[in-house]
Amino acid sequence: MVTLIAVVGLGLLAIMGSGWLYQRAVGNVGWVDVFWTFGTGLAGVVLSLAPVDGPPTARQWLVAGLTAVWSLRLGLYVAIRVAKSPDEDRRYVDLRGQWGAAFQSKLLPFVLLQAPVALLLALAIMLAARTPGGGLGVADALGALILIVAIAGEGLADEQMRRFKASKPPKGAINDAGLWAWSRHPNYFFEWFGWLAYPVISSQIGSVYLLGWAAWGAPVLMYLVLDRGNGVPPLEAQMLKSRGDAFRDYQARTSRFFLWPPRGRSA
Repeated sequence: MVTLIAVVGLGLLAIMGSGWLYQRAVGNVGWVDVFWTFGTGLAGVVLSLAPVDGPPTARQWLVAGLTAVWSLRLGLYVAIRVAKSPDEDRRYVDLRGQWGAAFQSKLLPFVLLQAPVALLLALAIMLAARTPGGGLGVADALGALILIVAIAGEGLADEQMRRFKASKPPKGAINDAGLWAWSRHPNYFFEWFGWLAYPVISSQIGSVYLLGWAAWGAPVLMYLVLDRGNGVPPLEAQMLKSRGDAFRDYQARTSRFFLWPPRGRSA
């Protein structure tokens, strides 16, 4: 198993390196996110289904299937968005401005660093898939429900934003309707929420699986990445520059990350 994990880790480095080469060829760094999503999903599926003491169990198939659905939904959505949009993601536009002529050379380690992050998440998926026990139980059903709700919620948030942009709102307008009235980043919230599925599956009732506790590292890691790392902070900084007081007002009445009833107005 250690050898397999090492091979998967090297494969993720190769995938992210390929993503860097591809974005350089086409001139849009957004493709890096596509490579990361599909790469993480593939790593999770491989580590879930790789046989150890026999053929894959029902739990291994369940976890692998849930991982594949997550990866395909998000990866295809991002790929279509990047392919159709003439503009790069605002995060990468800001990095281009900060790094200037050194952008590509500084981007390479930035992209490759995402490979070990993906491996850590894939390991959490593996731990859930290899949770000992008999057939599927309550924890498996709850984990599956969490991921289904997360995928549906993120899809709804993405669709609400797509419709808002398609409506050609006035310059400086902010989407504060639907899920976007309950969180300034509902898509990020549901992405984080989905990673709770794996530690929940690892917490089988009536069994002691000490390794399963390590699966809680996945939602912790995703929260740090999304809310404290390369997710919310650069996006909000850019929105403050482009929207000014309108965005400050939105910040004052809308939860930053977690879903919460809006303040000072009806939802």
